[in-house]
Parts: sequence; structure tokens; C-alpha cells
Amino acid sequence: MPVRHDIRNIAIVAHVDHGKTTLVDRLLQQSGTLRANQRMEERAMDSNELERERGITILAKNTAIVWKGTHINIVDTPGHADFGGEVERVLGMVDSVLLLVDACEGPMPQTRFVLRKSLERGLRPIVVVNKIDRPGARPHEAVDEVFDLFLELRANDEQLDFPVVYASAKDGYAVLDPDEPRKDMTPLLQTLVARVPPPAGDVEGPFQFQVATLDYDRYLGRLVIGRIQRGRVRLNDALVLLRHSGEAVPFKALRLLGSIGLSRVDLEEASAGDIVSLAGLEDVNVGETICDPSRPEPLPATAIDEPTLSMLFMPNNSPFAGREGKWVTSRNLRERLAREILSNVSLRVEETGSPDVFKVSGRGVLHLSILIETMRREGYELQVSRPEVITKTENGVVLEPVEEVVVEVPEESSGAVIEKLNARRGRMMNLEKEAEGRVRLFYEVPSRGLIGLRTEFLTDTRGEGVIYSVFKAYEPWKGDIAQRTYGVQICDRQGETVIYGLYGLQERGPLFIGAGVPVYAGQVVGIHTKGSDLNVNPTRTKKLTNMRASGSDEALRLTTPREMTLENAIEFVAEDELVEVTPKSVRLRKKVLTESERKRARTPASN
Repeated sequence: MPVRHDIRNIAIVAHVDHGKTTLVDRLLQQSGTLRANQRMEERAMDSNELERERGITILAKNTAIVWKGTHINIVDTPGHADFGGEVERVLGMVDSVLLLVDACEGPMPQTRFVLRKSLERGLRPIVVVNKIDRPGARPHEAVDEVFDLFLELRANDEQLDFPVVYASAKDGYAVLDPDEPRKDMTPLLQTLVARVPPPAGDVEGPFQFQVATLDYDRYLGRLVIGRIQRGRVRLNDALVLLRHSGEAVPFKALRLLGSIGLSRVDLEEASAGDIVSLAGLEDVNVGETICDPSRPEPLPATAIDEPTLSMLFMPNNSPFAGREGKWVTSRNLRERLAREILSNVSLRVEETGSPDVFKVSGRGVLHLSILIETMRREGYELQVSRPEVITKTENGVVLEPVEEVVVEVPEESSGAVIEKLNARRGRMMNLEKEAEGRVRLFYEVPSRGLIGLRTEFLTDTRGEGVIYSVFKAYEPWKGDIAQRTYGVQICDRQGETVIYGLYGLQERGPLFIGAGVPVYAGQVVGIHTKGSDLNVNPTRTKKLTNMRASGSDEALRLTTPREMTLENAIEFVAEDELVEVTPKSVRLRKKVLTESERKRARTPASN
């Protein structure tokens, strides 16, 4: 079978914030792929607005560089396990992975996740120890930890014989030994060409291509992206799409695109091993096969890990519904969710007993909150419920998802964090003391125990703690976990908040809103530090009299309200509450808005 020696396909996988996207920036710059006068933004591959704001990769994207006659396709993958579906489907397009590890932190939970997926596919990783320029870098220890992780994940002998490159993506250099002179990225590029196998595939056979990801172009419409597994394709070739259902849909390749640098380029022809985009299909799903009509042979669908968390999505029906959004009906919501599952393969959308309520399941709170944030920016108004874990029953035993958790905190905060994790049915696996008075804790915690933890965690560690988690396995139900231990302050009427009304409430607990904010009956405006809910009037004004108070009515001062971001709100809400999401606002509310109806619901029915 002929092999193309002029091409290499590689994915970059790593934990969050270990420098994947910055490394791609340097490879683009130093390979000569970009023109000398071509301007490139920092973290050029993070093209999505949310990716730039959060500093994480959410969507897998591919680019390509040309170095000394070799075309190197590079796929930048998400580092967060919530977007693991993106990783799983693109690994089928590459022949090796470049595993990036922080020289200070070593392998982290997401490192384990993406590495396991790579090893299961038989790929032979190249290890890059990044950030060797940082104070406290320990590159050799990091390599030893990576080797131990390979052993733990049962890598074979060939995979254990991995090459190691030391680098600083930020400063733009790579070396084969930390003590070598540091110049540029040439050692890494040489290693990629030498150690990544050329793509195997019969160039002369009948065309076969699997859809790995989807994109949309305002001029071309739907684009299907993937790797040609066999044969070749030319512009305007007649092809056939083989659906998962078995249906065969004929179509024509109206446009054929490849990648070079930051741009897509038109191609007249592509062959086995190339990663390309095809235009000409509108209704297509990830994992389906496109092939020559004379040999309709479907490829096996990529196995995607199942969701572990679900939420209810519904149209906004609060008194403020329709004020800020463009898309507000259940029909709008249904159509938008139907479009999302075409490309977001880790997501599941199910109908419920109510035609206006949809059960949406994903990999984690971040996975679902990114979808909600994207929708609100597109002009949608909706309400969502508290996240719930998805359980399974095997042999009469109820199983729930459990996650591996790594926590880095100042030593003085470790006691409070350990107490919180233990209370949430967590089990400590290890404890390591780090430099500069920090502690690293390794835990196994039920996924439901992590819901609502992050806000408390930041408070307990004064914002200096870092927490990472990754799905481990389904295990027997761990028992009850205490829910929110405090109540909330609930607005009892519609109006606009005033300083006088809020001033008396802030003593009862932190508030979520300031003065001059419209509110409605049933809206949650703050925390009640006691365990019960409290109905309050934040619109109350001071009664006017003709008597002046001594001290000339000193100005009342409010403490800064607690900012309730979308993710904080999703983790905060209780079972009887909802998060109202609009393009301009995130509000908390009770499912039942009026106090009389809430009382009636709490009162047992009399015989």
C-alpha cells in the first residue's frame, strides 16, 4: 500500500493552560508558513469569542504548516474534560499526538484523560515538557511522572519509548536537553517529521472519508471536516453520504478546501492522509461516512463517552420575559438545540412530559454553561434548572459518576478544603506538599458532590486555590450529600430596588443585586445566612416626614453585591429554583413565584 511521505498528521493534547495554543502560535511563526508581514493575534487558534475570554480551548480546530517540504496538519484540542467529545472524534484524524506537560505541575487530571484516549487508539505520543523557563520548573521529574502515568494506563512497549522535547512556547524555543543552547523550535519540528509516521491509506483505492467535525461558512453553507482514509477526491466528484440509519444520500463535492496557516485554501484534488473540508451537504452528522458511490462502505462510528450531568431547559416565563431577548418561544429553543446536537456530539437532548421543557445532558457544568452562554449571546431567553447527575442501574445496584479531583491550595486553607470534600463523600487518595507553602490534594468525589463546590472553594482559599476534575468511572451510590445549608432572600413584589430597602437586608446575608435594579415577586435577591428562606421587600422606601433626623440623615452605604455569573448561578440554585438567562441578565428565581402558592405546595394535602 503506498505511503505519503510528504505529510504528517498530529494532534496536540494537554491539560488546561499548559500552553497548547501558544505552542501552535510559535510553530506557525517559525515554520515559515506565515508571510513575514502577516499579522497574527496571540493565541490565534482560539478564534471563538468565549475561548478568548476564558483562555481555554473549547472547539477542536485544525491548521497546517509546511516545513522543509513536509505538510504538517496540526489539530488543537480542548484540554478540559467537559469537551472530551471534541478530543475523541479528532483523534481518528491523526497518526500521533503531541502530549504537552507543564514542567512545574507535571501530568494533571485532563492529561490522564486525553492520554488514555490516545493510547487506546494505539497512537505513539511525543512528550513536550513546556514552560521550562518558569521558576520552580522540574523538567526531569515531570518526565518521570509522565512515564509512571504511561505505565499506569498500560501503554505498550512502543508507546513507552516516547521521545521527549523540552520547550518554552512563550519564548519560542525547544531543545532535546534542558542544558542545550536555546534558539528556536527546530528541534521540535525535526522530531515531528522523524517520529510521526506518515499516514497509511491506499491512495489509488475508492474514496472513503469520515466526518470528524462540522463547521459553517456564510457563503458555502455547511462544511464537513475530516481525514481522507482511502482514495482521492476531485472538485465536483459525485459522492455518497452513508447515514447512521443506513440511508445513502448522493451529492456532489461543490468545494474542496485544505488548511495552511490561519486560512482555508481551495483545492482541486486531495488524497488519502489529507485533512480537508467538503461543501455540498447541508444535512449531515458527525461520524457518518462519505465515499465513492461504486463502493459504499461505512466506517465504524467513533465511540463517544456518555454524558454524566443533565439540566432542564425551558422558555423564560418570568414577568420580565421577552424584554431583552430575540428568540423566546419553545419552538425557537427546540430548533436551536436540534442544531447544536448536529455538531456537539457529547450533548444529548430529550423531550419530556411537557412540550416546553427539554432535558439536556452533557459532560459537566462547564460543558452545559458554555452552551447556555453561547445561546444568550445569540439572543435567546431561557430558564434552566439545577444540574442533576445521570445514574445507571446494573444488577440492581444504583451507580453514579465519580470524578478524580486534584486541588492545589495554600497550606493554611487545606483544612477547610479537606473538611468540605469529606462532607461531600470525597475520599482522599494522596496529599503532597509543594513549594512555597502550597499543598496538592488528590481526591475521588461523586460528581454531584462537586456541584456548588467551586464558589465555596474560592471563598475558603481566598481565591488562591485551583481545582481540576475529570470523570473516572461509574461507582455504587455513595449516600446522601448535604445540600445548601443556608436559605435565600426572596423579593415579595415587583418594582425597582432602592438603597434604603437593601440596606436593612444586607445584614441578613450577601445580596446579589444593587440599587436601581428592576425585580419581580419570586426573584432571589440574596442569601439568608439562616437555613430558611425569607420574603423581603428590597423596593421599600423611607417614609417622608417634616422632621429631620439628628445627624442629617447620614448616607446609607451598601456593601458590594456578590456577582452572580452564569456558572455560579447554575451551581448555586436549589431544586425549587431556576436560573433565568437573557442576553443582558442572569437572574435567580423560585419555580413558583408567589409565596401563597409556595406555602400551598409545602403543606401536605389533608384527607
